[in-house]
Amino acid sequence: MVTRGFSSGRKPPTETDARLPPGQYLEQGFPVLSAGPTPRVRTEDWSFTLKHGPRPIKKWNWAEFNQLPLTKMTRDIHCVTAWTKFDTAWQGVLVDDILADAGIEAPTGFLLAHGYDGYTTNVPAKDLTTGRAMVALLYEGKPITADHGGPARLLVPHLYFWKSAKWLNGLQFTERDEPGFWELRGYHIYGDPWREQRYSGDP
Repeated sequence: MVTRGFSSGRKPPTETDARLPPGQYLEQGFPVLSAGPTPRVRTEDWSFTLKHGPRPIKKWNWAEFNQLPLTKMTRDIHCVTAWTKFDTAWQGVLVDDILADAGIEAPTGFLLAHGYDGYTTNVPAKDLTTGRAMVALLYEGKPITADHGGPARLLVPHLYFWKSAKWLNGLQFTERDEPGFWELRGYHIYGDPWREQRYSGDP
């Protein structure tokens, strides 16, 4: 029997609900969060190095890097501090195209991303390849500002955003899954927002 005017109070899930990982809220702005001071890197001074351990495989300057194929990517992004921003629009070079230009396939299953500020974060190779990640050069059609990691930042949208290292200057293949800056300070080694892998004790 259903009594008019009386209900459980539950609302059917919306599209927004379906796109928000557990524990996240929708953010309309784009908060700026950094582990330290913001480096100001001129494109004239910027370079990107691909390494296997300590050995450089290939290095590009800004002009050379911008000659690589550019891809557009629109994705939701999720910060470990609990905000999610929908439909962020980026353009940059897929990690697949970086490897192709270097003439290699991933030699190990793990990488460390390195930033100009000394920041590092680890990401499995499978999470950076097959079109899943890029080195982003533009945000909403414009050069990425320094506050948001410009002139180039890593974009790994399916993991918490601390994995998308700002002020990127290199990717280094490692023989094992080496924790980076936040991982050494208690953040999860992988960081899947849909599993709420925020801290090292999370499943």
